[in-house]
Amino acid sequence: MLETNSIQPKIYDLEERTAIFGERIIDLCKKAPKGSVTNRIVDQLIGAGTGTGGNYQEANGASSKKDFRNKIFICKKEAKEAQYWLRMLARACEELKVECKELWSEAQELIMIFSKIAKSSG
Repeated sequence: MLETNSIQPKIYDLEERTAIFGERIIDLCKKAPKGSVTNRIVDQLIGAGTGTGGNYQEANGASSKKDFRNKIFICKKEAKEAQYWLRMLARACEELKVECKELWSEAQELIMIFSKIAKSSG
């Protein structure tokens, strides 16, 4: 496991990169105060943020090209959903706004990577 911080070199091992993304999402969510608004956002964000890498793991074990492509689309969908919940968390917890923006940007890069993979695997 790599130590994560806000300034990181780009990681080209996508399995590791998506795992670190999920870990950073978990670390961020641990900082969010508990409450009726944040609890729901945190649950959704952890699901989408960790689901990105989980689905990429599944894609790498896909049984066919079609299965692989479908799982890659799910990775993209999860990353897009994570962006939405990061935006909501930034609104709910002003003190987490900078970290939410950094993770939103990482999610955007992952979306572009998954889009490229999906196009080239079709």
